[in-house]
Amino acid sequence: MENQPVKAIDYSAFAGKWYSLYSIPTLMDKNWKQTTETYTLIDGEHFDVYTTYHKEGKPEEKSITSKLFFDKEKLDGDMKAQFFWPFKIGYWVIELADDYSYVVVGHPEEKYLFIMAREPKMDPILLKDIIERCRQMGYDTGSLVSQEHA
Repeated sequence: MENQPVKAIDYSAFAGKWYSLYSIPTLMDKNWKQTTETYTLIDGEHFDVYTTYHKEGKPEEKSITSKLFFDKEKLDGDMKAQFFWPFKIGYWVIELADDYSYVVVGHPEEKYLFIMAREPKMDPILLKDIIERCRQMGYDTGSLVSQEHA
């Protein structure tokens, strides 16, 4: 299987709250748990993203805001995330359920991986299948960590 972004996304259907269930984290979110991301579509041009999380071993909830940009000249799944202006990183939607119940976000160089769903848990067989597909695309699935949603 080839690591590539999906061709088409209904951005309105993609908007809303996602639970990050498993990830190969970035340096920034390495010790985050119970992460959620809420995507708000702004003028059909980008998403404002509101992320909540708990640092490992800490009870208080933290939050950050970011933006997610898409380019009408590229595949819908080929986006760029911006946490700090002016820097943007690759954010590829590499798998998306037909009913938008789950999404898999990858990276052009297989560095990061996020398995997210609309609910804080996922059918274990589906999860296993998603992880296997990601492994076949070149992701180091042995590095996946749980977000430990209750």
